Amino acid sequence: MAAALAVSGSVVASNSAALLTRKVPSSGEELPVIGLGTSGPFEVGAAAAQRAPLAQVLEGFFADGARLIDTSPMYSSAETVLGELLTPAMRAHAVLATKVWTSGERSGIEQMTHSAERLKTARLDLIQVHNLLDLQTHLKTLHAWKDAGRVRYIGVTHYTVAAHAELARVIGAERLDFVQFNYSPVTRAAEAQLLPLAAERGVAVLINRPFEDGALLRAVRERPLPAWASDIDAQSWGQLALKFIVSHPAVTCVIPATGKLAHLRDNLAGGRGRLPDARQREAIARAFS
Repeated sequence: MAAALAVSGSVVASNSAALLTRKVPSSGEELPVIGLGTSGPFEVGAAAAQRAPLAQVLEGFFADGARLIDTSPMYSSAETVLGELLTPAMRAHAVLATKVWTSGERSGIEQMTHSAERLKTARLDLIQVHNLLDLQTHLKTLHAWKDAGRVRYIGVTHYTVAAHAELARVIGAERLDFVQFNYSPVTRAAEAQLLPLAAERGVAVLINRPFEDGALLRAVRERPLPAWASDIDAQSWGQLALKFIVSHPAVTCVIPATGKLAHLRDNLAGGRGRLPDARQREAIARAFS
């Protein structure tokens, strides 16, 4: 398992330093440790002024070697916007993850089919049962879809600490490729059970809410960055937070959402260079507390 979680720098990027990568345990596929979320920034209309910054974000994202984008039919227009902005060259490298969040077999099939249509793809890379809603019904469909080649990976998601115990029960009982949950320098509950269990079960981990919906960075914006941040190649508070997260060996990819190119570049820098050791991880957690 340690080998499956080892970090490498095999992604070719436009930046002088390649993004670090982790392997998906169930397949061996390498994914850059920084991905992109679409909740919020990609929920826009058709106006060119709204979409132009997002096109720049996607161009920068793929130019720097990143690959995984997380979206959902619950994010209003995000799937449609993403599907219309991705170029053929981007699609050749993209790993598109979406979700199903509804009750009933027919409703789930319809929702996932519509997601593929909006994303303009015949095969989705990852579909996740969001918040574990009607889990067994959707897992039955997803396993059938995976066998038929309609989806590459299957996963589950949640975004609250209160759901961690149930997520642990599910990944301990089901055949899953991915699990997605919240984790940050100030919300570390996942370290107790979820992260070790995911590593033990060979389940890739996506991390949501890395910045606590912005509260993490707002709390430190008036503070100077610790001088020791340079020891791990961090040049911002955001990079410190992301390096804390991806330094946990069970984490596969973290998915901060942004619609601004400058923020994207800052986030991607959190997936390059040196990562904190155990002592430095604790220093990061104290700096944010």
